[in-house]
Amino acid sequence: MSETDHLSQAERLIAECKNRIARQREVIANAFQKGHDTEVPVSMLRALEASLRAFETHRQLILDRKKGDDWQERGS
Repeated sequence: MSETDHLSQAERLIAECKNRIARQREVIANAFQKGHDTEVPVSMLRALEASLRAFETHRQLILDRKKGDDWQERGS
């Protein structure tokens, strides 16, 4: 898999995670409005947010590596 493929995959995972976070916030709001316990949905939201940070860090590593490869190619 090329770095471009890895970057595309990372971008897709980030977008999917952001959508899941938005949906989880709706779940929490709905549970709160109905007077239900929100401990589990909030815990899930925190896990999704941690995953998003990991995906974003991974994307940055790919970009940094790609930038380094581009720089080396120009310097050759």
